[in-house]
Amino acid sequence: MRKIMAIALAAVACSASLTMTSASTAAAADRAPHCVVVRKYFNKGHQRYVRMTNLCSQRTACFTIVVPHQRDPHGSLPKGATKDVRYGTTWASRALYVRNTSC
Repeated sequence: MRKIMAIALAAVACSASLTMTSASTAAAADRAPHCVVVRKYFNKGHQRYVRMTNLCSQRTACFTIVVPHQRDPHGSLPKGATKDVRYGTTWASRALYVRNTSC
């Protein structure tokens, strides 16, 4: 009787771990690849810029610059490119972060 209970508990534990593994794999598949990396935020004149690099050498990367109380600017970077993107003026809020999005 104890052997049957031990086998049943082992089967339940294995099926639960398989379910958790497949759920985390599915959640990871929905995320955009992390290709865009911010090099620096800076001002030039009265404009705000962010310098970004696409670390993925095989694909174009898309991004969204998150700025409070404004429409979030978005765009894309070609394979392996570095680009300065203007996202507002010095009178407006600074960007909080840059989010990788799927293209």
